Amino acid sequence: MDKGSIHIYCGEGKGKTTAAIGQGIQEASQGRSVIIIQFMKERNAEAVGFVQRLEPEIKMFRFQKREDSFEDLTLQEKEEEIPNLRNGLNFAKKVLATGECDVLILDEVLGLVEAGVIEAEELRALFEAKGEYTSLILTGIYPAKEIWQYADEVTEMVTAYKADSSGQ
Repeated sequence: MDKGSIHIYCGEGKGKTTAAIGQGIQEASQGRSVIIIQFMKERNAEAVGFVQRLEPEIKMFRFQKREDSFEDLTLQEKEEEIPNLRNGLNFAKKVLATGECDVLILDEVLGLVEAGVIEAEELRALFEAKGEYTSLILTGIYPAKEIWQYADEVTEMVTAYKADSSGQ
């Protein structure tokens, strides 16, 4: 069995979640169990439906109750969602502590640090909780450079070119 790793996908460019889920699908195709926990994102019924078809090899969880992304919520709604997001993080800790899966993907978890929901130190505690053979993948726009030194690999997504609306 391969030794587990910690991989961070971050940055303003597109493709972080796609890369993480693609890595999860690749791991599942090799017989490894994968859990995805989504944070702060709007509910995308098509994507969730697709991932649900991949069960039991890949399981997806979302603790946020509202359909909209966290950044689109009112201040009151954000305050109401913070305990739900923290529940998702606590679930991630439990999954790591019990060795419930081989690969744990925490989609948009880095945004919790930027939004002030958690401290970067809480992410580092996840690294310590993971088993030797468990891989942990974190995504988010926020780079969380304060935890890079603890990761095995960091991929920073950058949009190098973007055509204007006329295609130019």
